[in-house]
Parts: sequence; C-alpha cells; structure tokens
Amino acid sequence: MRKLVRGRSGLLVALAGAGLLLGGPGGGLGADRGSGPGASFAVATVYMEQNATDGDAEIVFEAKAGKEGLAKLTVTAPDGRTVIDFAAPGASTSLGIRQFRFETPEPRDAASLRSAYPEGVYTFAGATAGGERLRGEATLSHALPAPTSLLRPSANAREVDARSLRISWSPVESVAAYIVKIEQRTLGMSLVSTLPGSVAAFGVPDGFLRAGLEYKLAVGTVSSKGNISFVETSFATARRP
Repeated sequence: MRKLVRGRSGLLVALAGAGLLLGGPGGGLGADRGSGPGASFAVATVYMEQNATDGDAEIVFEAKAGKEGLAKLTVTAPDGRTVIDFAAPGASTSLGIRQFRFETPEPRDAASLRSAYPEGVYTFAGATAGGERLRGEATLSHALPAPTSLLRPSANAREVDARSLRISWSPVESVAAYIVKIEQRTLGMSLVSTLPGSVAAFGVPDGFLRAGLEYKLAVGTVSSKGNISFVETSFATARRP
C-alpha cells in the first residue's frame, strides 16, 4: 500500500510498498529519453476540498502518467518549496506507479492549511520508468463554493424506501457541477456520480439500496476552479420494502 509521511517541513513523501512494484524491463531513475521540457501528464491537478458539515478542509493533489508508470514525481509550490517528493525504490526493475492521489491532513484551523499550501501555480515534474520526462502545472485557489442544503432525504432520516429514492438539494448559483456520494461501509458498496450544475436532484438506481441498512450520503458543489464543498448526512432504509 502507498503511505503518506509528513515531515517536519510539511513535505509529503509517498512510500510505495513492495507489493505494488512489479519486476519489468523499465529503465532506472537516471534514464532520460530527452533533454527537452517533457511531455504532459495525463492528469495534474490540485484543489481544495472542504467538509462543511464537519468544518474541516484539505488540499488534494492528483497526478497520472500516460501508459507508463512514474518512477519519480515532484510537486513544487508557488513559493519554491517541494511539497511532494516520490521515488520508486528499486527503480532499475520497477514498472513505477501510474496514478497518484495525495491528501493533506484536515486541520480545523483553515488558516494553517492555506499557509502551508498557498494559492498560485504548482509545478508537477516526473519521469516514467522508461525514462520519459513529464511536466505540468495546476493552479490552486482557496475560494470555496457555497455548500448546498440537502432536502431529501432529511438529515438522519429513518425508514427510507429503498426503491426509487430521489435525492434532492437546494440549487447553488454559479457552480460548475455537483457530486453525489452514497456509501454503505459494511457491504463495502459506494456510488459516486458527477452531475451538471443545472440539476438539483439525483435518482438512485433501483437495486443499489438494500433494506434495513444505514447509508452515508454526501453532496458536493464544485466550483469552476475545481474546489469542492461537501455536506454530509446519513439515512437508514426501511427493513421491508
């Protein structure tokens, strides 16, 4: 499994477990197929995400190479600090890691989070296991979208009909999208759907909900900058449909 270790300087370091690193013909960290600026990442993003219900927030970094895995990845903040530094161990035989999602801690003190990860352009730099250089940039904004208010089901609702449930929420102006998440931890089931900012309801597919179980529900507003504000609640389905 991948772990994130936070050092004294705030640096996020990814440690890749041996089980994720498969033997293969990839080149070492020192390999370099070119001296130019490098190709682009398939995904290189940074955004702020808050849980308005709990009152905490985090910064999320996502990076994805193309078809090859990454043997090296660094992300540099606008002030020049390295905030992510990953290197695959045993690089001479590793296929690397193709996709990353890094999440910071979630301090109650939002000011400390904003200070540690200032607004501005973050630079992504990487090298694939085959030696290709990758480069990308993403801009972080601290402006969060207004959260919505859930209308149906009501907070902590009980005896919810597991059939044909339609989730609804209050519309929020100027949002780019909504994200709906439903999770049932005991069964390990989850559903995530991204919807246009013009809608304010979502019909849960028939058959997803089971009778007599507790579910966690979150609806997030997504800004044009990619930042997200979630509100959360739970509900329980009726024991008999």
